Amino acid sequence: MGEIVVVRHGQTEWSTSGQHTGLTDLPLLPGGEDDARRLRPVLGELNITHAFVSPLTRARRTAELAGLFDHGIKAEIDPDLVEVDYGRWEGRTTPEIREELGHPWSLWVDGTEPGATPGESLDQVAERVDRVLAKARPLLADGDVALVAHGHVLRILTARWLGLDPDKGAIFPLATGRFGVLGLEHDWPALIGWNTVSA
Repeated sequence: MGEIVVVRHGQTEWSTSGQHTGLTDLPLLPGGEDDARRLRPVLGELNITHAFVSPLTRARRTAELAGLFDHGIKAEIDPDLVEVDYGRWEGRTTPEIREELGHPWSLWVDGTEPGATPGESLDQVAERVDRVLAKARPLLADGDVALVAHGHVLRILTARWLGLDPDKGAIFPLATGRFGVLGLEHDWPALIGWNTVSA
């Protein structure tokens, strides 16, 4: 039985500055491309047979540089892996949001608000990632499945794999250019590795 390998894209301008980057389609920084290239030999040691990739440029480029579009891996773009729609908070940092509101704010507790885009609840994101997991599970019979996407959506996906509510994604921070491994221990969903850069 294979495992699910969750891969966060490399650095972008906004991930470096701490700005919430949902649907804004930013490219990788040169350092972010280096992050992705460092993943290639590591992911190459795994038995990845399938990959699902967010359609946003930063994820697609990461998957490309990490070798997940190479021959032998069945890769496809999956819109369910886009980042959370932050709505009003797109492009804003957490300190900026807290200053504007005049009180503490957290995505995990307070959620999003409509802005230039409608925003998205954690439950709505959970519905998306549940669909991704439903597609990935049967493929684990053939090997590992890589999911290349974004920080918050992958944290919610991890919570759902573990049978937790989506807000429990708060406890799984995942740095840019890092990956985690979701698997089973004695047939029970488990977190096998996290924030990894080497096998």
